Amino acid sequence: MTAQLLDGKALSAKIYTEMATEIQLLTAKNGRSPGLAVLMVGDNPASAAYVGNKEKACAKVGMISFGKHFPTETTQETLIQTIEALNYDDRVDGILVQLPLPDHLDSTALLLAIDPTKDADGLHPDNLGRLVRGDEGLRSCTPAGVMKMLEAYNIPIAGKKAVVIGRSILVGKPQMLMLLEKNATVTIAHSRSDNLAGIAREADILVAAVGKVNLVTPDMVKPGAVVIDVGMNRITLPDGKSRLVGDVDFEAVKEIASYITPVPGGVGQMTVAMLLCNTVESYKKRFSS
Repeated sequence: MTAQLLDGKALSAKIYTEMATEIQLLTAKNGRSPGLAVLMVGDNPASAAYVGNKEKACAKVGMISFGKHFPTETTQETLIQTIEALNYDDRVDGILVQLPLPDHLDSTALLLAIDPTKDADGLHPDNLGRLVRGDEGLRSCTPAGVMKMLEAYNIPIAGKKAVVIGRSILVGKPQMLMLLEKNATVTIAHSRSDNLAGIAREADILVAAVGKVNLVTPDMVKPGAVVIDVGMNRITLPDGKSRLVGDVDFEAVKEIASYITPVPGGVGQMTVAMLLCNTVESYKKRFSS
């Protein structure tokens, strides 16, 4: 058995096509397009690539991008002031601070400064609290993208055993809550879990979100499981070139799983799509209130 690919690239393209049509209608009705502001500090090449992809996605769907790129030495005060100005800018519906930040900056304080209704990344404590309660709100983009993929491929969740490896506030914890919301029985595991392989082998749905190359090996995967690889790791090849790989030993695990996400072309594509979806949702609520 070879696993079917969960194609994030194809699914995100479908989402963008539908979103572009919706934005065209909303713009005609409301007099302006949705607006997303992405703040980037420094010259991290990976961050620059991610921000570039987000700006291209905005252009693709007819969303206005208010990109702000700051030098590495930018102060916390300058960024707070910028965020506060964006909070009051009626053209802006979503705000995102691109991580990682230079060491002298406090990312938590910057996140707290964002108006929760413009929290495009879905990581403000107000929105995470809404997720815990099961209330409507902006959802964390990467785990929301995983849920969208499971839904699009008609993969059953209710009653299934799900294991999430990784407990970060970015992915692991909100992923656990979203799977619980859909009535999965969820175990969250991490680097200090005893018998990690044994825990993983119980999963009908296995989500790897640690950031470690080949963390998930074939002996950790139940035959027929759905394997979601959230990891994004850049490795250097013998010829000096580099490429992205995930947390899963893809070539070996694809022979055991029923579904698997590739890296790249899987969850990463969906993360950007969900960022734009959050911005559109914020925009629509702003005009309906």
